Amino acid sequence: MRVLLWLIVIALSFAGGVFLVNYLTVHPLGMSVQLLLAVTALFGVIAVLVWKFRGKQLAAALVLSLIAFSIGYSLRANTVLAREDDPQSLAPITRAKTDPGDGHTAVIYLTHGEPPTYNPIGWLNQFREFDEQGIPFVPVFARPFFLYQLRNKYLEVGQSHHRMMHTRMLADLEKAMKQAGHQDLKFYLAFLDDDPGAEAATIQALNDGASTIVVAEVFVSISNHTAEGEEQIESVRPEDYGVDVRFTGPLWDSAAMHRMFVEKANAAIGDTDKSKVGIILVGHGQPDEWDKEFPTETAHELKFRESALALLAADGYKPENMGLAWMEFKQPHPKEKVEELLKNGVEKIVYFSAAISADSIHSQSDVPELIHEAAIPAGMEAINLGAWNDHPLAIQAIREKIESLLPAAGR
Repeated sequence: MRVLLWLIVIALSFAGGVFLVNYLTVHPLGMSVQLLLAVTALFGVIAVLVWKFRGKQLAAALVLSLIAFSIGYSLRANTVLAREDDPQSLAPITRAKTDPGDGHTAVIYLTHGEPPTYNPIGWLNQFREFDEQGIPFVPVFARPFFLYQLRNKYLEVGQSHHRMMHTRMLADLEKAMKQAGHQDLKFYLAFLDDDPGAEAATIQALNDGASTIVVAEVFVSISNHTAEGEEQIESVRPEDYGVDVRFTGPLWDSAAMHRMFVEKANAAIGDTDKSKVGIILVGHGQPDEWDKEFPTETAHELKFRESALALLAADGYKPENMGLAWMEFKQPHPKEKVEELLKNGVEKIVYFSAAISADSIHSQSDVPELIHEAAIPAGMEAINLGAWNDHPLAIQAIREKIESLLPAAGR
């Protein structure tokens, strides 16, 4: 009987660790069941320990319980963190390599991507990348709690509007291109971290008979993201089909994008005098270790936002009431900039998720939280101007990048 009690303590403690990780990381629809199982297992352990063990045996059973719980937690956490992307079911290429295509140009609109509802795979991949490069981040044992916080953000905002917004942006882009006379283009949406992926879009363009592919890189900077997208497209080997592939490059140097910040700020401030408005452009940021491989990521983010600040200053906003901040990895923190602007006596603050192309958890939740870590006086407006989204100047910027390649692509 005593041996059975020890086995029950071990089994329930182990199960409690497993169910806790499940609760922290599963889709919201499954969290209630996993929480119930975790609580049941842990209360079961406590009940057995309190009612059946005394003195030194209680102490030993408690230690054994903690060890079994830790093993269950660790094994399950490692399993969850080792999860890979679900393999994409790519359509076959039905086009013969001798087929020259029908002469039209395909535009692949490529951007980062974020699932509408909670899916941790993007962060699981990010954890692995940090680990491979020796970049310190969240300790392994705490990563299930990080995913728990990510899920809470999804629950807080309802859903990420990222995919929906990019779908709208592509529709606006296609309309603008056709109004400009580009009737022979076909458009394809592609994401790095959502469906459809870049490979799928490339295969579809080949099967549809494209003779040229122009890839609109809807990013701020040349970075690991643009490199990943280019690798995915090149992995399909469109050149084997005689297809010329051109990449637009990111948008850090687009004058239209810089003007967008001015227009959005002017539309948001109402009748507040520009000299009393504080403006913060929050960049994303990357680890210093990544700067060694992709220094353009940080350099382009800085130049992009500095160019916008220069236009804002020329439009009447005071340079001392504007500044740059970083969401992560870099300084200054948004809270520091807010506190600096408050000392300057601003009456209203507007802030941008300047590096984010479309509504996402970053722009809908993370950046607002960072801004509001500062003690903003009651009644003072802190206006979230969010990501670029479908602002006409953002669409113009993407269109101009594409148009610059069409003549060279043999339109």
